[in-house]
Amino acid sequence: MFILTKIADLVQIAPEDFGKQSHQAIEDNINAKYANKVVQKIGLFVCLWDILWTSEGLIGQGDGYANVNVEFRMVVFRPFQGEVILARIANQSREGISLATAFFHDIFIPFSELPDDTEFDPREQTWVWKVKGGDEGEGGDEGEAAEEGEGAEMYFDNNEVVRFQVVSEEWHDQAPSGPQESADQPASELLPPYKITGSMKAAGLGCTIWWD
Repeated sequence: MFILTKIADLVQIAPEDFGKQSHQAIEDNINAKYANKVVQKIGLFVCLWDILWTSEGLIGQGDGYANVNVEFRMVVFRPFQGEVILARIANQSREGISLATAFFHDIFIPFSELPDDTEFDPREQTWVWKVKGGDEGEGGDEGEAAEEGEGAEMYFDNNEVVRFQVVSEEWHDQAPSGPQESADQPASELLPPYKITGSMKAAGLGCTIWWD
């Protein structure tokens, strides 16, 4: 789920930060620049892991900033394809289920990746997995989930913790667009910079409470 990425960059320390210890001033500037940012084809940067090397600080002319060349490693959130991770159900629609973790909110499970015999309840705005009894359908673990071998309805309730498998990832460039392009595409339709598509079809996936 998490990887370490090595980066070399120029860190500029403002005069008001000269009172800090050097390592603290550098760490604060790196986290301010990278933490909670998505970098294309790398992932969501979470926080600084460690500093590998720094140069001596050189004061720039005119602005008084101390310029320091730094090599460091960042903790990056980027699950690999096929990895199984946990998240919570944020909301649901006929298209599928949106999930979120404590720090990442662009996870989507399309309806085609939900268990077989899963239907959308328009009144409750919830997906329901209709488990067949042990004498019909697939049986096995699903039969055990049903009470006394009879069918059961397993609800994907909002805020429930679910287990899902990563299927694919999507990257969308967030470079600024021109005035005409911005007018043609409302802000509500802008695509997230990094999106994960998952699946809950395999046994053991879905709401964790089902398998306790």
